[in-house]
Amino acid sequence: MSNKAVINTDNAPAAIGPYSQAIKSGNTVYLSGQIPLDPKTMELVSQEFEAQARQVFTNMAAVCQEAAGSLQDIVKLNLYLTDLDNFAVVNKVMEEFFRPPFPARAAVGVKQLPKGSQVEAEAVMVIGD
Repeated sequence: MSNKAVINTDNAPAAIGPYSQAIKSGNTVYLSGQIPLDPKTMELVSQEFEAQARQVFTNMAAVCQEAAGSLQDIVKLNLYLTDLDNFAVVNKVMEEFFRPPFPARAAVGVKQLPKGSQVEAEAVMVIGD
């Protein structure tokens, strides 16, 4: 018998495919990729990278909260950027949302992301340790 639970909140964009916003298994939560969509309109919040990065972490925080955690409980973060020249900007925005100890992280340059987004983030969170 599986002990996985679906995590879903209206405070983050609805899934735009056959996936869940997050899945909780035991005390581990696997967060699906978040792009900078406004949860109400399902449109990109801006064409400007920094605003997009902020929205990604805002959306991720909403999913973390729905799972009874926070961004501070994230142990692994994967970032996908369509332009690695935005690396310094995403670091600056991360420092607004995360406190030390920072999660383990990968930042990967990709050709394209859904809906023309410039940034996407996915994560693994451990709660109740």
